[in-house]
Amino acid sequence: MAQVRTASARGAGHDCDVLVVGGGIVGLSTAYAITRAAPGTRVTVLEKEPGPARHQTGRNSGVIHSGVYYRPGSLKARYAVRGAAEMVKFCAEYGIPHAVTGKLIVATERAELPRLHALVQRARENGIPVRELGAAQIPEHEPEVRGLAAIHVGTTGVCDYVAVARQLAHASGAEIRYGAEVRHVDRRPGLGVAVRTRSGDVLRARVMVNCAGLHCDEIARLTGDDPGMRIVPFRGEYYELARPELVRGLVYPVPDPAFPFLGVHLTRGIDGGVHIGPNAVPALAREGYGWGVVRPRELGGTLAWPGSWRIARRHWRYGAGELRRSLSKAAFTTAVRRLLPAVTEDDLVAAPAGVRAQAVLADGTLVDDFLIREAAHTVHVLNAPSPAATASLPIGREVGRRALAMLEEVVRP
Repeated sequence: MAQVRTASARGAGHDCDVLVVGGGIVGLSTAYAITRAAPGTRVTVLEKEPGPARHQTGRNSGVIHSGVYYRPGSLKARYAVRGAAEMVKFCAEYGIPHAVTGKLIVATERAELPRLHALVQRARENGIPVRELGAAQIPEHEPEVRGLAAIHVGTTGVCDYVAVARQLAHASGAEIRYGAEVRHVDRRPGLGVAVRTRSGDVLRARVMVNCAGLHCDEIARLTGDDPGMRIVPFRGEYYELARPELVRGLVYPVPDPAFPFLGVHLTRGIDGGVHIGPNAVPALAREGYGWGVVRPRELGGTLAWPGSWRIARRHWRYGAGELRRSLSKAAFTTAVRRLLPAVTEDDLVAAPAGVRAQAVLADGTLVDDFLIREAAHTVHVLNAPSPAATASLPIGREVGRRALAMLEEVVRP
């Protein structure tokens, strides 16, 4: 492994000032934020895939979340509310397909009504206007949807996040290297970071930013840092609705606050199609987009993490329901019919799945907020699942701010 060399002048002996690992929407937003805030800063992005946004960014439902669900004062709440408005503006500025559709959150059982009312209060604390609806008012928005009560959130929308990622890559002016998987990291305090890719290329940088998503904890360990968590991958399984005319916009169930997933929901995408999902089940590989994708080393790492077993014990009943819906299309259809009674099993056409990179602590706690940590010459983004795409512009600015502060410290005479 090549060694990072000391340089007397900024840039000498270094291939770039900031090296970003990961070409998803968070990594590309970080590169964009850095070059906007400090023109002339040399930024390189390494992405192991042949193009951007191949994993979480490109395999979600495309929703611009309003921020209604998230704990007031949390990064998720602040960045989602701010990020939703900024994402709409960004899409409009660059001609990226988007629409502000609004959404319904629908209670279908009496036990859900207190949680629905709690969401109204949370929305107001987060500064999000919502309107409460009775059962008779739901069909005014969604004629085929049934429920006891609902809230309408007007600021929710949809967009093409892959197009957003591509635009961020272009507008950042950063050097983007695709097919560049990081295999080794050599960090020398006071000097910088050098990484070696699968192809054998070595790049030296003063600061490294880890936005590796599903592999962020592995990159942290390569750097020599203990992330204090592990990514436990959950596959989100989707269907497409063969009769998209049944749904006008976005329809969500009332989420279970004990679990970080929002439940099976209906999303009319920017292309006019309606996706239903995701169902959430453990993935057998970090990029396990189907039951047939098994990587023993990665699965072994998940099973060896004590937090994985504690999650299983704590949430086994919830998980059993998700597993049943994964293995039985009939069971999945029954869950959908709670919101959309007209749907039949034949209406559901299998669609590509996604995998959520969920950070889990050793005690089984599912990290419920964005998690950003710093170490020598490095900034690690260790938990950035949904609504990270919505919040990507504010997240990028925050990560970029930390990287630039670190860079200033490194180059200070």
